[in-house]
Amino acid sequence: MANSYNSLPAVTTGSLEAYKARINAIPVLSADEEKALALRLREKNDLDAARQLVLAHLRFVVRIARGYSGYGLPEADLIQEGNIGLMKAVKRFDPAVGVRLVSFAVHWIRAEMHEYILRNWRIAKVATTKAQRKLFFNLRSSKKRLGWFSNEEVDAVARDLGVSRKTVLEMEQRMSSQDTSFDIREHDDNDAVPQAPVTYLKDLRPGPAQEIEELENAAFNSSKLQQALSALDERSRDIIVQRWLSEKKATLHQLAEKYHVSAERIRQLEKSALKKLRNTVGPVLL
Repeated sequence: MANSYNSLPAVTTGSLEAYKARINAIPVLSADEEKALALRLREKNDLDAARQLVLAHLRFVVRIARGYSGYGLPEADLIQEGNIGLMKAVKRFDPAVGVRLVSFAVHWIRAEMHEYILRNWRIAKVATTKAQRKLFFNLRSSKKRLGWFSNEEVDAVARDLGVSRKTVLEMEQRMSSQDTSFDIREHDDNDAVPQAPVTYLKDLRPGPAQEIEELENAAFNSSKLQQALSALDERSRDIIVQRWLSEKKATLHQLAEKYHVSAERIRQLEKSALKKLRNTVGPVLL
């Protein structure tokens, strides 16, 4: 379907007003016209019908984008993302359901705008889970009404959104924090400029020498463990592997059924095998 949109009006910052004027001049479709175009797209994959459906609803994307003006992101970018959502909605729209395309497309348009906002609003990701995303947008709209939060207002938002006070306060703190450059910038010698994190945050990642040492230690320990396991009898070795080294660990009763003994006997064999292994490889590995 992508090729059918080549002649859509381009959204650029410099010509945003011209873009709005152009799309507002496109006639609004009647319900019958919309249904006929949607049927042509769905039944015959008519890409020109898809293009007409998108063009007729571009003004609606602009209207939705205005509602997200408070995030400090370019309106042209929001509109562009919303247009992607509109295209997805047109592709999935089924006129047989009995709703207008504009009602169906709201979800897809907002979803694309939300993703764009969360990707670009502040350097640090303010919302990563589905619940945090919902809180982020709901809290944003609540703060427009409430301003600075008092304890009572925090309780009200937590109650309205079905989350804890701690969650509301954490999200408010994320939204209120300022982006800070990690590195020292050219004019950061001014005492009034906050100290750059690079000057006080330690890099805790291991250096090359430490990484090589850890890899060598892991290889040595693995070799010692394999030697110790090979010294066990077959049944004891299998019990240790199944109980300690397998991703899906076996229970005492499962092993008891396998070897036709009691679970207590399996426990005794396991304890004895672990003692032999500790004597060979030491307590650090076990």
